[in-house]
Amino acid sequence: MASPTLDSPWPSSPSDSFCGSFNIRIEGEIPDEILPVLEDPTSSVSYNHNIPKPPPPVPSKIYSWNKYFKRLSRSCSVPKETMDTWDKLFKDGYGADVYIFSEDESYIPAHFSVLSIASPVLGNFLQQSKVKNGMRYIKIPGVPYEAVYTFIRFLYSSCYEKEEMKKFVLQLLVLSHSYSVPSLKRVCIYLLEQGWLSKENVVDVLQLARNCDAPRLSLICVRMVVKDFKAISSTEGWKVMKQVNPALEQELLESVVEADSRKEERLKKKEERKVYVQLYEAMEALLHICKDGCRTIGPRDKVFRGSQVACDFPACKGLETLVRHFSSCKTRVPGGCAHCKRMWQLLELHSRICDEPDSCKVPLCR
Repeated sequence: MASPTLDSPWPSSPSDSFCGSFNIRIEGEIPDEILPVLEDPTSSVSYNHNIPKPPPPVPSKIYSWNKYFKRLSRSCSVPKETMDTWDKLFKDGYGADVYIFSEDESYIPAHFSVLSIASPVLGNFLQQSKVKNGMRYIKIPGVPYEAVYTFIRFLYSSCYEKEEMKKFVLQLLVLSHSYSVPSLKRVCIYLLEQGWLSKENVVDVLQLARNCDAPRLSLICVRMVVKDFKAISSTEGWKVMKQVNPALEQELLESVVEADSRKEERLKKKEERKVYVQLYEAMEALLHICKDGCRTIGPRDKVFRGSQVACDFPACKGLETLVRHFSSCKTRVPGGCAHCKRMWQLLELHSRICDEPDSCKVPLCR
C-alpha cells in the first residue's frame, strides 16, 4: 500500500484539501457524516484513480457594471451623519487650500477639490487663479458675506439655514445659475414658488427668473402681476423696472390688457350661455303649458285644480304670469307693452324652431 504522504492527493488539512482540489468555498458548519471522510486520509483505497471530477461551480447572476451602478444610484441615500461630516469639514476648514473673499473682504476657507467637483465653473476659476504659499485666492463680488457663506456651505453638504436662505434667496439664485449648481437652483426656485413671492419682490424675481433660465418661475411671476396689477405697479420694484427695462414693462402691460380682454370675453360668453339656458327653459315651459297644462292654466279641453302641485319646470311659474298678462293686457299705445313684447318674442322663437306646426298646440305657431 502506498504511503498516504506520497500517493494521496489529499493534503493533511481538510480545509486545504477542499480549497486546493475543488476550487470552491465552503460556508457554514460541516455535516457530521462528512467529518470522518475528511479526517481519514489513510484509507486503503487508492485516491489517484477513484476521485471523480468536481462538478462545475453553481452559476451566479452576473451584473454588468452599468446595471450595477444604475441600481446602486436608485437605492442610494445620504445619512444625516454623512451630511454632518461634510458640514463640519466646511465649518472647521481643516486642510483648506482655498480662500474665498466676499464683497467686504471677509474670507472663507475651502478646499479646491470639493469646489471643483461641486461647481465646474468655480473649479475653472480656481484653476486659473494664482497660487501663493500653497493657497488659491478667489473673490465673489457683488454678494454679501452671509450669502457667499451659505452658497459654499451648500456645495459641501447641501445644508442651509432657513432664515439665511429666505434672506438671500435671490442672491443664491443668481450664484447657483452663474456657477452652475443646479441642485441649489432647484431649491431656490421651489422655495420662491411655494410662498416666498410677494408684491414687493415679484418684479425683481421675474427679471432674475428670465436671466437665470427659470421659465416656470417666470410664468408664475407674470400671473401674479396680472392678478394684482394695481398694487404691484405702485411698488418700488416696478418703478425701478420701468426705468431700467421699459420693454418688460410694455410686455406686462400687454399681458394685463390681454387678461382683461379674456376675462370680458369669458363673462360675455357666460351671459350668452345664461340667456340660452333661459330661452330653452322658457320654450320647454311654453310647450308644457300649452300641451299638458300646469296648475291653473292650460289647454281648453282640460280641467285644473288650483291646489295642483307645482311642476318641475323652473320657468313655468314666470311664464304662467306672462301668459295671463298677455291675454288680458289692454295697452294700445305706440311701442306697446314690454311684457307683451317678450311674449311675442317667445311665440315667434317657438314658431321658428318648431318642427310640427300642424299638430302643435302653441298659439300662432303656424
